[in-house]
Amino acid sequence: MIHDHEYALLGGINRAKVGRYLSVAAAAISALVMLCVLALWDVAKALGLPPNIPPAVLSLIGAGSIFTVLYWFLDRHAWKWAPVGGWLKAPDLSGEWDCQGTTLAPDGSVAFKWSGTVKIVQSWDKIRVRLTTSTSGSNSLAAALVCDEADGFRLLYNYRNDPRVGKPELQTHRGFAELVFSPDRSTAEGEYFNGHGRFTFGTMKLVKGVA
Repeated sequence: MIHDHEYALLGGINRAKVGRYLSVAAAAISALVMLCVLALWDVAKALGLPPNIPPAVLSLIGAGSIFTVLYWFLDRHAWKWAPVGGWLKAPDLSGEWDCQGTTLAPDGSVAFKWSGTVKIVQSWDKIRVRLTTSTSGSNSLAAALVCDEADGFRLLYNYRNDPRVGKPELQTHRGFAELVFSPDRSTAEGEYFNGHGRFTFGTMKLVKGVA
């Protein structure tokens, strides 16, 4: 089964540093909530009510639990918000992209053209790049996202490509692709190189939001 995988974020905020920030925030929030619970406990005693805090409630407001919630929220949602994403330098590339590819001959001439759909599934710490064409499909195995202030965001990944059933002339192979995204992240251009079963190379152009 294919799963999303971690990716390196080069030029962005170090994930370990973000984890430390979240730990501090979780400890502060846990302490504040605990003070509120204890204050309510004192009020209950003053009113003659039996103060009883279930252990489950105390575990839910512990720093560890709050850290888990904060990390999940950042990983799934908050990193996509412009202020947060700008600080993290982690662009949101998720979505579907129309892909127009050109396979080149060794002399640089056009061997043939092909088209497909690229679907990028991304969170703050995981990603998967899925390319589907009429003859095959590929999934990324590892990736790195580079924050390049001169050229834009650069996505590098290697992948495994498997031919569709009924395409005996094609072979499973592995390859590498590099894509550079425009500043508004609506288009991208790049190159790919195949090996280990199919020795081809060429270029790709992506446009977002075209099924």
